[in-house]
Amino acid sequence: MTSIKISSVDVKFLDSVNQNIPPLNQRTTELPPGHRKQPTFRPFTTTTIFDQDQALTLRDGTVIYADVFRPKTDEKVPAIVMWGPYGKTGTGMLNIHGMPLRAGIPETQLSGYEGFEGLDPAEWVPRGYAIVMIDPRGVNNSEGNIHFWGSTEGRDGHDAIEELAKLPWCSGKIALSGNSWLAISQWFIAAEQPPHLVCIAPLEGLSDPLREQSLRGGIPNTGFNEWVATMLAGKNMVEDYAAMAHMNPVPKGYLDDKRVDMARIKVPAYIGASYSSTLHTIGALRAFEEIQHPDKWLVLHATQEWYDLYSPSRTADLARFFDFHLKGLSNNWPQTAPVRMAFLNFTKPALLDQEYTDLPWHLPTTTVQKLHLDPTGTLTPTAPLSTTTIEYQADSPSELTFTYTFPSKTVLTGPSTLVLSIAAQDHNDLDIHAHIFKASASGTMLSHLNIPIPANTPSEVAEQMTQNRVWRYLGPSGMLRASKRHVSDALRGKMWETLSMDRDEKVVPGEVVRLRVQLWPTGMVFEAGETLVLKVSGREMGLRDLPGAMEMRNENIGKHVIHIGGEMEGYLEFFTL
Repeated sequence: MTSIKISSVDVKFLDSVNQNIPPLNQRTTELPPGHRKQPTFRPFTTTTIFDQDQALTLRDGTVIYADVFRPKTDEKVPAIVMWGPYGKTGTGMLNIHGMPLRAGIPETQLSGYEGFEGLDPAEWVPRGYAIVMIDPRGVNNSEGNIHFWGSTEGRDGHDAIEELAKLPWCSGKIALSGNSWLAISQWFIAAEQPPHLVCIAPLEGLSDPLREQSLRGGIPNTGFNEWVATMLAGKNMVEDYAAMAHMNPVPKGYLDDKRVDMARIKVPAYIGASYSSTLHTIGALRAFEEIQHPDKWLVLHATQEWYDLYSPSRTADLARFFDFHLKGLSNNWPQTAPVRMAFLNFTKPALLDQEYTDLPWHLPTTTVQKLHLDPTGTLTPTAPLSTTTIEYQADSPSELTFTYTFPSKTVLTGPSTLVLSIAAQDHNDLDIHAHIFKASASGTMLSHLNIPIPANTPSEVAEQMTQNRVWRYLGPSGMLRASKRHVSDALRGKMWETLSMDRDEKVVPGEVVRLRVQLWPTGMVFEAGETLVLKVSGREMGLRDLPGAMEMRNENIGKHVIHIGGEMEGYLEFFTL
């Protein structure tokens, strides 16, 4: 292990995975109509020029490589750039084919030339765009070391965009697009304000990765990051992001470098979001809230992000956005509603594209509801008059359950907050996990399937392969480590508190402390007679994520005692439409 200074912080690095690196092959070829990468893959429908391993030089002299797919034309064309570490043009270890049920995406739908989580050139080149897939610094044959987001990726992306704008085929109008890492990098690149960047389309991406995922609620959870690092091929080193996340405290300069300042993003933004993972939802919503100009649009859809990325409806909508901003076509895009939301019914199709002028929980038409914890295991509109206690074994899978049956149709929207007066009997710290589930009128626990099941899939196979949070949504969760409960006033949003992560505030064993556990935003429809089920535990509940999801190392010993009633606060607060 070695360290390199980033923003005056000594950042740890490890050797990257030096395998499966494709040979450098700088050439230009012509892909004719009907060309297929493999017989079962999607064909190209128009003649496409493929510039392989196009060299781009960054400000410090580092050379990185891009693959460019562009129309065969004498006219200059705009470019849409994918910036991610998984290997351009489908050369990496991660791909849709390796995912359970292919995320509901038929093999014939994609050309195989798309990079993981990026746009498919077979779809977009016929629409008159160059699709550019870049291996960032350190990835595969690109020089340097691989970085996990932050200002380095931002500056490198700035430089790459400006280099692309000089190429003879480019109109000088460039956009960014893609899911997950390809979305996260867009925030950082756009914040650097490259002159030729016209717009961005970050389709679901963290915007404060440490607080939103690796240290969510102050609880270290880096298994996924460690797993991702094993998927990144390069010839040098890779940032040891997980080791940095486990520092206590994480250096302030490192925390700051990994959080995007949304006020610096000046270009129009098409922001994608969903409920389908524990990674991206809050980052996408924060971005919409904190980007200060009006040229921003949010679509919170009802499916998993990869399935949504390649769906005809998302492609058509993105095309309208890009056609307006990159080609100047008059298609009434600016009249598109700023916010389009999906609300999940669980037992029948979701309500899609519900239009709002802002995030609905910011609007005066939204109601705040408060339900109090009751020792009978219910949630009630009024608090118990006298104080009582309930307890659970925190260092076990033990759970407390509280229920509320809605008397009339109710739609939950936005974040929820669980307020607890709680004591750790035998320890100076404690972790709280909270989860909202939905039950039918008959008491059956319900879920929302985020992908369609491919035809001819045996029911038992489909059931087994969808038992994860990415393919199946159960409801929102929240977590908090008591010692990390301090909230940053400077980073506080309209309806969301952000932990400062700059101090430890241990609790006194046996002493009652008031905690506010924030659950991620949701959109759930409850019909009359259906039940909200709130569970509280010392461990994460519900389904696990996809590969890399490891059990969190909880800071729990012995029993947790919750005090409710009288002057002791214990309630769930949420927004309803």
